[in-house]
Amino acid sequence: MATTADQLPPAATLLNGQQSMMATSNGQEQQQEKEQEQQVVISKSTSPKPGAMPSLKLIKMGSVSQKEKRVYKIVLTGGPCGGKTTGQSRLCTFFENLGWKVFRVPETATVLLSGGVKFSDLTEKEAYKFQENLIRTMVQIENTYFELGNSSTRNCLIICDRGVMDASAYISKDKWEKMMAGNKWNPVEMRDNRYNQILHLVSAANGAEDFYSTEDHACRSEGVDLARELDYKSAAAWVGHPYFDVIDNSTNFEAKMNRMIESVCQKLGIDIGDRLQATSRKLKYLVAALPADSEFPPFQDFDVVHHYLQSAGPKVQARLRKRGQKNHWSYIHTQRRPNVHGQARIEVKTQLTHRDYMNLLAQRDDAHFTIYKKRRCFLINNQYFQLDIYKEPGHPRCKGLVLLETYSSLTGDALKNCMPKFLNIVKEVTGDPDYSMFNLSLKEDWSISKKFCRTATHANGVSSTPLVLNGQ
Repeated sequence: MATTADQLPPAATLLNGQQSMMATSNGQEQQQEKEQEQQVVISKSTSPKPGAMPSLKLIKMGSVSQKEKRVYKIVLTGGPCGGKTTGQSRLCTFFENLGWKVFRVPETATVLLSGGVKFSDLTEKEAYKFQENLIRTMVQIENTYFELGNSSTRNCLIICDRGVMDASAYISKDKWEKMMAGNKWNPVEMRDNRYNQILHLVSAANGAEDFYSTEDHACRSEGVDLARELDYKSAAAWVGHPYFDVIDNSTNFEAKMNRMIESVCQKLGIDIGDRLQATSRKLKYLVAALPADSEFPPFQDFDVVHHYLQSAGPKVQARLRKRGQKNHWSYIHTQRRPNVHGQARIEVKTQLTHRDYMNLLAQRDDAHFTIYKKRRCFLINNQYFQLDIYKEPGHPRCKGLVLLETYSSLTGDALKNCMPKFLNIVKEVTGDPDYSMFNLSLKEDWSISKKFCRTATHANGVSSTPLVLNGQ
């Protein structure tokens, strides 16, 4: 028998379909963290071998066993006529050719609206309830595919045609917050922990107006101006996700699709050779001072804590990251490996449970300070930025430090024109070891420290873009 939205389990239960859902409540977690941090200090002499990860296996590319199998969940979002349908097809073909199993989660809104629903016919109360049920239905549909991915014996890519945060683009901020509170949803779980990567395909109405059309979509009727507005709102809904990529219309459509595939492959650590042109690189800038909040476009602020860990060798860096809002947290273990055979250095990123995070704190490296930051994420000129504002306690060298980061394939005037004009950018510090977080966290003076890393910059002064592996 079919299940209706009203018969679904409570909304808080639905969100448990993701792998990274925390097992304890916030109050229990905070108490557990305090208790375990005390235990960590006592047990350092008996901590695991440096570099070891208790009850956790880092994922490497290669032969696929059930333990090493990867399930990677992405969201394709964006305004009308951005290329999401074609993008799904291209990603599906590309990854199936690599031997992956690919699931495509249908757009829930299209499924429901194609049944005769018209927003113009709904009362305000009906529209609110429709959006709420849409989200609950979307979560249930996604969970079905997520479970299929987990049970598959092959590497699995799950492509979601929009995700739960997209609903916030079609409802007022007050109603969205009311809906979130009423269902005990929180953005860290719904936005950051639920999906591995967000790809925003910018609408043709923004930069490729000659190609904007609504003829091929039965549920689409937006004009160019409304399409631009919806495109911005759908992007703003995902600001704050740690792996959010904006695929704009700065190239032709074929190159746009290649950039989308390239972005996914980079995050997964898949070597694509010369099949696609690798263009995007990480850029870092020193900012003189933080302007008033009113100068910023809509933004999301996060508390971020980094701990460097003891590592297996002098050229390997390992760290923990705790990132959250309002006491809701996500946890990541990162291991940075050295260049091998001239290839770009590799970062292996693994999402952790709270328990794994607490266990790994036993491997903290006493040669480093804990790094505390406020991370501000915002979108401007179709470019996604992260502003790291260093906080105390920490080394005096970090006092007042503000660094801006972005990923971009733009150069020259095109890059300059998309930079936030309201920030006083002192200089670019991409690849400068003086602004490496690893070096900034060192307790010793750099002039005498044997751990100071001087290999962040190539001979041409440009840092290589890390290849990021997101382990499951």
